[in-house]
Amino acid sequence: MTADPGLFGPTSVTWQTHGDPMMWVAGIRALYLQALHPRAVRGVMQNSDFRRDAWGRLMRTADFVGTTTYGTAEAAEKAGARVRRIHRLLTATDPDTGETYGVGEPALLLWVHCAEIDSYLHVLRRSGYPLSDAAADRYIGEHRVSARLVGLDPDTLPGDRAAMEAYFEKVRPELAAGAEARAVDDFLLRPPTHPLLVPARALLWRRVADLAYASLPPYAHELYGRRAPEPAVVTRRLRTAGAVLRRVPARLRWRLPPRHILRAMARLGPEARPAPDKVRP
Repeated sequence: MTADPGLFGPTSVTWQTHGDPMMWVAGIRALYLQALHPRAVRGVMQNSDFRRDAWGRLMRTADFVGTTTYGTAEAAEKAGARVRRIHRLLTATDPDTGETYGVGEPALLLWVHCAEIDSYLHVLRRSGYPLSDAAADRYIGEHRVSARLVGLDPDTLPGDRAAMEAYFEKVRPELAAGAEARAVDDFLLRPPTHPLLVPARALLWRRVADLAYASLPPYAHELYGRRAPEPAVVTRRLRTAGAVLRRVPARLRWRLPPRHILRAMARLGPEARPAPDKVRP
């Protein structure tokens, strides 16, 4: 019996790129960007103890991405069904109008999806991960599959860079840095931690969060009201961070829980090892 390659498989752009350590910086950028949609971030803040369990939420998101990328098709479908089930149960209330709405509205899911995929692609390419324009378009198109898992119609999603750019232009008038976005920004700058770990937070985490914030588009900086370094400076910082993190042996990085990549290689064989040079032009 042939081993299950999952939703994407070892020949996909997604398979290769999601093993890169800069995905963590990209994930934080996605949080900053997602928080700028008032209806979307309100759904998060009103239905979870974000300030107390932000680390848990971040790890659950990472586990979902790892499962849908490297897990079996069955595991990915189960993960998607779990997310859809949760979305059906949750609502949020607009404090200005009193309107109650479901957090699983297609428009909100679409925003979360696009902010995430755009952040992954932007940080990877800007930090030096070798992806041609054609490969970048394939990456966006591949993620119509993962969007289906959370309840979106794949045919309604951007399928390439041009369509993604058009989507962001269309949605920009809806974005704002409200109270919930400020709360996310404050958390990402100063996440709660044990007093003994405060120096490490300042030394390590703050640098990562600053880099993620700096990589946001200019309109996001304007909404948050905090300036970022010049684009050329940000690009140099991203490339330096990428070069440093990529020097850490992949086998060491992949041993950290939840070990999705190592399990995929055990299932499919060592040739399934993700690597940048496996992305076709």
